[in-house]
Amino acid sequence: MPAFNILNHEMVPEHRLVGEAEAEKIMKRFGITKEQLPKIKMTDPAIRVLEATLKEKEGIREGMIVEIKRNSKTSEQFTAYRLITR
Repeated sequence: MPAFNILNHEMVPEHRLVGEAEAEKIMKRFGITKEQLPKIKMTDPAIRVLEATLKEKEGIREGMIVEIKRNSKTSEQFTAYRLITR
C-alpha cells in the first residue's frame, strides 16, 4: 500500500469499483458500450490505492469500471464512470 492514501484527501472524489452485473445495468441505462466510457489508467494514483485496499485476490483488471462521485455546487453530487485501461 502506498505511504499516503490519496482517497482520504478532501479534494479527491470517492472512487468505487463497479461489479459486472451493475456495469451491465449502467451500460444498458446509457445505451453505450464499455469502450465508449472515458478512460482511467491503472497507474492513476487513486486506482493504485483502491487496488491496495481490495481484499480480493484478483485485484483490479483492465476492463473494470470505476464509479467516481464528485460533490458539485450546482447538482449536489455528480457521478461519472471510467473504464480502467493499461
